[in-house]
Amino acid sequence: MLDDRARTLLKTLVERYIVDGQPVGSRTLSRASGLDLSPATIRNVMADLEELGLIASPHTSSGRVPTARGYRLFVDTMLTARPLDLDHLEHVPPDVAAARGQLHPDQPQRVIAQAASLLSSLSSFVGVVTAPRKPGVFSHIEFLRLGDKRVLVILVAPDGDVQNRVIFTARDYTQPELLEASNYLNAHYAGLTIEAVRERLKNEIEALRGEIAALMQAAVQAGTEAMAESSDQVVVSGERNLLGVQDFGNDLPSLRRLFDLFEHKTELMRLLDVSSRAEGVRIYIGGESQVVPFEELSVVTAPYEVDGRVVGTLGVIGPTRMAYERMIQIVDITARLVGNVLSAR
Repeated sequence: MLDDRARTLLKTLVERYIVDGQPVGSRTLSRASGLDLSPATIRNVMADLEELGLIASPHTSSGRVPTARGYRLFVDTMLTARPLDLDHLEHVPPDVAAARGQLHPDQPQRVIAQAASLLSSLSSFVGVVTAPRKPGVFSHIEFLRLGDKRVLVILVAPDGDVQNRVIFTARDYTQPELLEASNYLNAHYAGLTIEAVRERLKNEIEALRGEIAALMQAAVQAGTEAMAESSDQVVVSGERNLLGVQDFGNDLPSLRRLFDLFEHKTELMRLLDVSSRAEGVRIYIGGESQVVPFEELSVVTAPYEVDGRVVGTLGVIGPTRMAYERMIQIVDITARLVGNVLSAR
């Protein structure tokens, strides 16, 4: 627990460091905090904050900088970011207000790419957006014999999207057997989600012939994997912005790891998936997510909804030294704009 004096000094230190990017000394704190304290008193409070792990002293300076733990306390207890009102944009910063006209609902995939670019340009960091998750419904299924106990499963979604999967079977099926199985599936299960098919199979599996049951189970598994792959798409924009960030510019190993993260995207998807199950804006600071394990990195995310249902997540990735209040507003308003645009299609 910090007393009011320590809280004020920590808040002032974090705000000054975010703006200037330089270690903050006791003289600066004395002027900026508005507290009538002697330099010796301020140094004592700084020593206490450093002992608590909230600030640190770089070797090259007598000033202090916030640690990830200090940023966390600042964000959780000292930040007063208010959500922006989409209906009263006169109270919104002009560049954020202009974002409203930059998203066009003609194609959902284009909206996602536009949103990632918008997040990047507004924040000057990296914008990330996951594409809306598809419900995993199939309208048609086909099995094609490949031989050697291999079968090609073709899944067609209602929107015409086609997913192919090769499955390995316990025995070699003839093409007439595969046709019978696909006809049965199309007659009884077309239009259902993969999860609904899975649930129905649990109750109906004993009534089905063994070969059809086995094929159906394999098809459901293939469909689950195919739908997951098609929905696990994340769009990243503005990676090069990090090259100009003071905190990363001279740290080539960290930059290399960061660009690997953006290229492979799997770990990034895990973080965004967790964020989609939370309400409102979430902030991960200095490796807290266990997914983006960089002490110098923060991630600000929010889920977005289409017709009242959460379908994806978007966010900003940048240095821990970011203007959190502004990032929260950027991410929040972009999430609502994307949801409104996609719901209006």
